Parts: sequence; C-alpha cells; structure tokens
Amino acid sequence: MSTKQFDQFAGDYEQTLDRSLGFAGEDSAYFSDYKARYLARVLRRDFSGKVLDFGCGVGLLSGFMKKHLPAARINGFDVSSESINHVDPVLVRQGLFTSQPESLVRDYDLIVTANVMHHIDPEQRRTTIVELAQRLARGGKLVVFEHNPANPLTRWVVERCPFDKDVVLLPPRETASYFSAAKLNVVRRDYIVFMPHFLSWLRGLEPWLASLPFGAQYALLGEKHG
Repeated sequence: MSTKQFDQFAGDYEQTLDRSLGFAGEDSAYFSDYKARYLARVLRRDFSGKVLDFGCGVGLLSGFMKKHLPAARINGFDVSSESINHVDPVLVRQGLFTSQPESLVRDYDLIVTANVMHHIDPEQRRTTIVELAQRLARGGKLVVFEHNPANPLTRWVVERCPFDKDVVLLPPRETASYFSAAKLNVVRRDYIVFMPHFLSWLRGLEPWLASLPFGAQYALLGEKHG
C-alpha cells in the first residue's frame, strides 16, 4: 500500500481495522495492548530506554507501550504524515513523532515494528532491517511483530483487510534471515495470540505456548552487539 493510501485511512484507521478483526471478538486496541504487555514481560516493566515505534501509524501501540513501560521514552515514525497528525497529543508532547526519516537518531535502546514488514516490498525488507539495526545503541534490541502465515485464520483476515491488499507475509525464518544480515543475535522467537475471545479464560496459558507455531502472530527479538 502506498503512503497516499495510508493517508486516506488515517482518519478511521482503528474502525477499519476493527471491522477486519471482528471474527476474533476483539478490537485493534486489544492486539496493541497485547504486544505492549508482551514487551513489558520480556523487557521488564521498569525498562527506561529510548524506544522507536517504527511504522507507528496513528500511535495506538505507542500509547499502550507508554502505559506498560511507563519509564520508557517513546518516539514514533511513519511514512504517512496524515497518520502522524492523528497521534495522541499527550504522546507527541512526550516524544518525537515524525514522518521525516532524517529526524531519527542512532541510539535507540529498543525499536519495535509491529505488523509493518509485510507492507514493505520484499526486495526492500533486508535493507529495512539492516538500517533499523544501525539505529540501535550498543546492546539495543529490535522486536518485529508479524502475522504468522502458517495460521489459516490469520491468512483469512489478511485477505479481507483493506490495509493488506496484495501483501506478502513473512514466515519467521525469513525475518530471522534479515536479523542475521543485520548482525543481530536472535534472543527470542515467540508465537503469540492463540486464543479468540470465546477462549479468553485460557489466555493465561499463552506464554507457555510460545514455542508452538500456531499463534496468529509471532515476535522476533534481536540484540545488537559491538
């Protein structure tokens, strides 16, 4: 999808996404909160580094990261300037949210990109991960959340989401190969989002299922050394 098309969706981004996710009985806020809680679990809630939400859209995940990682300094980047205009003013006052790549620095302690890579042309994905790794401080971490193409319900949702028209999903091994090219050590590879709403009483078990390749999404965490 082009920048112009994302600009067109910026005003009703959450509502459009919620309609695509209706089958799961949850909305877009649930999935963003899920990712932020995952980060707080694997990084510890007292994490206080500088964070870049790469492909932040209207700032939904950024808001939940600020909630679950309250000491972190949250910044955001998105190619859609119209999406940036819809970021919560509270977040904007506390950090940099921009569509200008030249404004980004090279000392982030954490870069998070959530369901963004499948929107990037396959020929540019390796370069994107390498460039993100170059923006990490020594010991910094990159976390990529992506749809799991091995999950049939995930593919069904993607096929029906207006944002995801004609996208090519990335299996974890492809994402891991980009980490290797960027000289990032893979620290964690977790499958996430197993239980739909009607099985929500079982969601406490999901961290124990992280090695099973059946989750609707996955998280890959890499760390920069040297």
